[in-house]
Amino acid sequence: MKKFIHANLIFAATLLLFSFAVYSTAPAAEPAKFRDLFNGKDLTGWVDVNTSPETWQVRDGLLVCKGKPIGVMRSEKQYENFILHIEWRHMKPGGNSGVFVWSEGTVPEGKRLPKGMEVQMLELEWVNINKHKDGTPRPIGYISGELFGAGGLKTTPDNPRGSRSQSLELRCKGAGEWNIYDVVCVDGVVKLAINGKFVNGVRNASVKKGYLCLESEGSEIHFRNIRILELPPGITTAEQTAPVVGK
Repeated sequence: MKKFIHANLIFAATLLLFSFAVYSTAPAAEPAKFRDLFNGKDLTGWVDVNTSPETWQVRDGLLVCKGKPIGVMRSEKQYENFILHIEWRHMKPGGNSGVFVWSEGTVPEGKRLPKGMEVQMLELEWVNINKHKDGTPRPIGYISGELFGAGGLKTTPDNPRGSRSQSLELRCKGAGEWNIYDVVCVDGVVKLAINGKFVNGVRNASVKKGYLCLESEGSEIHFRNIRILELPPGITTAEQTAPVVGK
């Protein structure tokens, strides 16, 4: 009996030493880091959904969207938890655009935009050009990164304007000036920083994994420095995942 116990102890110690040796010589995991979603040369990694070959072009290292027809192009792959960095500028007063996260990446028949979580990009004059019927301007939350579920995606807004969430502070710049959005998307929560400050958010998104979409909505907009840092996945069900779309 003593010999049996002694042999088992030696075996266990040998396994422990072997495991330690394997672990100590295994390469360390690469830390998460940002990678480019736009290479500044062409549209590699992006798929046109319902616009045209002339809608999206690369010019002087910038992604240029002429705004017509209204529609989107999507990322080739889906994303769940991540940080998205994107810089944009409208070229005309009153311009309208946005980026969708956790989107289905397809557009239903009779519609022009997909289901997804939209991060709004409006030029400052939009509220004056598109006034209420009584002639009064719309609230500044419209033009500073409003967040909302589109096409049936549900969320709980941090700063409610109906079902939408409006920013607490006006931080966007006007036509011709670059804006920086940092969008943190984790487990159904979206937090938006505009030009260096977090000012808006939503939670409890009904979809937590899907495609990214860039929006063409009427006027010229430029994009640059589109980067993503992917984070570990969470507990996301099939019902909370957008359907996979073929290339």
